[in-house]
Amino acid sequence: MQRVLAINPGSTSTKVAVYDGETPLFVEVLAHDAAEIARYRHVADQYEFRRAAVLALLEQHNIDLSSLDAVVGRGGILRPIEGGTYTVNDRMLDDLRTPGEREHASNLGAILAHEVAALAGVPAFIVDPVCVDEFEPIARVSGLPEIERRSLSHALNLKAVARRAAADLGRPYTELNLLVVHLGGGISVCPMRKGRMIDVNQALDGTGPFSPERAGGLPVGDVARMCYSGKYTYEQMFKKIAGQGGLVAHLGTNDAREVERRIAAGDARARLVFEAMAYQIAKEIGLMATVLYGQVDAIVIAGGLAHSAMLLGWIIPRVKWIAPVRVYPGEDEMLALVQGTLRVLDREEEAKTY
Repeated sequence: MQRVLAINPGSTSTKVAVYDGETPLFVEVLAHDAAEIARYRHVADQYEFRRAAVLALLEQHNIDLSSLDAVVGRGGILRPIEGGTYTVNDRMLDDLRTPGEREHASNLGAILAHEVAALAGVPAFIVDPVCVDEFEPIARVSGLPEIERRSLSHALNLKAVARRAAADLGRPYTELNLLVVHLGGGISVCPMRKGRMIDVNQALDGTGPFSPERAGGLPVGDVARMCYSGKYTYEQMFKKIAGQGGLVAHLGTNDAREVERRIAAGDARARLVFEAMAYQIAKEIGLMATVLYGQVDAIVIAGGLAHSAMLLGWIIPRVKWIAPVRVYPGEDEMLALVQGTLRVLDREEEAKTY
């Protein structure tokens, strides 16, 4: 049985897991002090103290590095690539260590995987990073030649839950047309044709439906006027769009459970905003159904918000005419990382080169 270490860095934490096959030995979240994080100008500079924390945790759980068969990290914001499992190489590390237009904690995943794998003498991988891009040319064209539509989404969970749905349907993943929806702090809605993500809203920038933390598609003229009103800096505007938009902007919370408690207590404003989010999600599903010419085998809904019966109760009646709806509440990114690695170790797939 293959033993895999998975590392998933967040903004102030690092999730670490060790699996024997698909069975977890442990899954743990290392919380990092905000003052420690703030010492570093660039995300990539944090790797040394995070590596030390990961190694200390492995020692605490009596995991000898020599027992590992591979290390996998959460993929970061790289150049556009096809989905799959990639070997961490020097070109990937160089890109992740060079500050670009956006720095993201997930950029540390491949760096940490490489560092620990080197100590263990085993390969390091990433799986389906946020930059997975399988768009066709027509999907890239926007209304301005200076701006190209980009694929930045919750690709890891979208791909993983599509495979899970295909297994439950008893059909090969590469033969199905699926509409896959990730409902979390951000929301991704993806038409997946025979395993390829041929379109998706640019969820990392908050486009598509508004979500607990993202503003979603906005009237662009009003956004331009806000940008040049003199009231906001670039950083403030971007934060309003991705981080402080959606439920946070309207209701002061990103917690759907809190919103549901307010609705149960008779808060009409909370109900309107929460139902409006469901309305926009359903609209995006309908929009993406056209990409597949309406030929959809199933609508697959996953992510933390898929636990909300209230939200699903507003979404599903609007979209079930398109195709049967399958719901997989929550997400298991650690297992998805491990499964992608096992497919390579077990020679079901070949590792790709960045």
